[in-house]
Amino acid sequence: MTQKTSILGRISQLAKANINALLDRAEDPEKMLNQLVTDFTNSIAEAEEAVAQTIANTRMAEQDLQIDKDATEEWGRKAAAASAKADELRAAGDAAGAEKFDSLAKVALARQIGFEREVKEAEPRIAQQNATVQQLKDGLTVMRTKLEDLKSRRSQLVARARAAEAQAQVQESMSSIDVMDPTSDLARFEDRIRNQEALVQGRAEARATTLEDQFAELEDHGDDAEVEARLAALKNKGV
Repeated sequence: MTQKTSILGRISQLAKANINALLDRAEDPEKMLNQLVTDFTNSIAEAEEAVAQTIANTRMAEQDLQIDKDATEEWGRKAAAASAKADELRAAGDAAGAEKFDSLAKVALARQIGFEREVKEAEPRIAQQNATVQQLKDGLTVMRTKLEDLKSRRSQLVARARAAEAQAQVQESMSSIDVMDPTSDLARFEDRIRNQEALVQGRAEARATTLEDQFAELEDHGDDAEVEARLAALKNKGV
């Protein structure tokens, strides 16, 4: 198996790869995407070199083919010219000269046949090379498209993973703040505020209690005065 055939096989395999199925089976999709991006990038680079080399070989072969075709036509013209000269000499009674040019015509025809054979053998080989080039180009097109898709999906996956991680951190931070937990910072802060509010209310009640006591004292003195008045009244009745 030649290197170009191996690369072509790898390109075909990657081009036909079901990315979704691979990701579904992957334990770590991001790691799988990174590996796929690496494989595709390396294979594309190798395939581009293989395409360039194959194209270069094909163009050289096409040039050689054209040279052989030109040679075929050229030896055909030489054979025709030698045959015509032989006929001319034979008509003039120069049998030896005619035989000589007929021999030259045969040599030219043999050369022509040889070049025709090379053309016949080269044409399907060059056609196969062109087909291989086209396959490589088509595979490269598919792989480049998939590579861009892989990079895009990797970016999306990484963004989603980072968002999920950030959300998890927020949830973890929120879970550490339990308003029902008397040991939490928020609960202690609330208790401090409640203590301050209760202290203010207590002071207000304390002041209110003092005033009530004063009024109660006045009421007590009021009874004493009433007692004295009634006592005086009783005394006056006895007089």
